[in-house]
Amino acid sequence: MSIYRENLINAVIDNSNANNWDDAVLEWDIVDCIEDETCSESCVCGKYGLRYLYTIVNDRNGNALHPIGSCCILKFNRIDLNEEISVREGMFRLLHAVEDNQFIELSPKFFTRKLITELYDCGAFDTEYNDFDGEEDYNFFLKMFSKRKKEDITYKMHKKIRAIIYNSIRPYLMSVLAEKVNRKQ
Repeated sequence: MSIYRENLINAVIDNSNANNWDDAVLEWDIVDCIEDETCSESCVCGKYGLRYLYTIVNDRNGNALHPIGSCCILKFNRIDLNEEISVREGMFRLLHAVEDNQFIELSPKFFTRKLITELYDCGAFDTEYNDFDGEEDYNFFLKMFSKRKKEDITYKMHKKIRAIIYNSIRPYLMSVLAEKVNRKQ
């Protein structure tokens, strides 16, 4: 066993109610993630150079571990945490595409169903353009993303997709996620 894995196991078990790895990993939830473009932080396991700095909290005793890297969280072997990592890191990639003025299309390059749902759950679709009720836009966006035959998407539908991206999702990412990026100096 590597020293990093041993450090991770010890940190998790020491901060858990359970006294074994299999039970201890079930006590933890991701509560935050910051992107560090300088990659200057170290994980609780000791690995250096983290880009995504997660904070996980034990739901039984309130203990927190920070920073912890996504590679270490993946070692928990929990589908829910793996999906959350994918969504959070996908949001940062989407933010950078927005900041770089890339053309953002409704495709797997930028979106997943889970990411779209998370954006909805966080209120990204609720804007003044839809009287702060984004459910219809969310359902439309998800339906368009799920279309098998993309050529069936009409010009008018494409316009609505672009409007949702630029009037709802883009401002949300810029206002909420941009402050969670530690920029290179």
